[in-house]
Amino acid sequence: MAVDLAGKLRVGISSRALFELGESHALFETRGVEEYSSYQIAHENEPLGEGVAFGLVKKLLALKNQHEESSVEVILLSRNSADTGLRIFNAIEHHGLNITRAVFSRGETPWKYAEALGVHLFLSADAGDVRLALGAGIAAATILPSTVGDNPSPQLRIAFDGDAVVFSDEAELIYKTRGLEAFIEHERSKANTPLASGPFRPFLEALHRIQRNTNPQDSPIRTALVTARNAPTHKRVIHTLRAWGVRIDEAVFLGGVEKGPVLKAFGADIFFDDQAAHCDSARQHVATGHVPVTSVQRA
Repeated sequence: MAVDLAGKLRVGISSRALFELGESHALFETRGVEEYSSYQIAHENEPLGEGVAFGLVKKLLALKNQHEESSVEVILLSRNSADTGLRIFNAIEHHGLNITRAVFSRGETPWKYAEALGVHLFLSADAGDVRLALGAGIAAATILPSTVGDNPSPQLRIAFDGDAVVFSDEAELIYKTRGLEAFIEHERSKANTPLASGPFRPFLEALHRIQRNTNPQDSPIRTALVTARNAPTHKRVIHTLRAWGVRIDEAVFLGGVEKGPVLKAFGADIFFDDQAAHCDSARQHVATGHVPVTSVQRA
């Protein structure tokens, strides 16, 4: 009998986002696949350290099967072969992670399996794979290097940028091409017109489906919108979320203030942004995923 994953929050993650594989990946890049394979097989019983997204995955798995409505499935999507992937599965077992499904694509991009499995979020250390997933309409982000530790709170806390991430980049394009004053006037005139969807709307909605069955004060998930917008451009954001029927627990309208310290104050387990400068600020304080949006994703 086929297993139905419908109704579950599905997250696909690469092995390099989940575990620390810097040494072996450097070997792959400098000495090739054969040396890499031999190394992984020779060390397959040695535990791997935690990667940047490990804390996020641990908290996602803590939600798994707490309630029927909030069940979560984390799926490993790896460029390893099944042979070298044995070390990854041994590490999963060592760390006690309830991950039972995996794809090992032996060098090919695994993003197409993210699409086939209907994942709501795909996290990878490979920016090329992330761009392909975004082009197919999947919420995806490149996990950036960071040395920050895990957030000790048991609550899963996820923060999002607005334009080009949760919302389309229609307004951001006006800012980039016509300047701040044109952006403000455009958003003032469109204050009651909902923004089009960005790539992360389906993921945010999947989180909301879990949240709506819990008391906001006791919810296992807390979300935040951390945006460079400020008044009066905040109105369109609020009206858009109302139109979608989506709950955001916290909203921070920074008007260009550095995001990193604010995200640390929120206690984000991960933050998603399309702007490299914001990501560089954020990753000094919290795990960060870069969303390399291109014209393919424009509404």
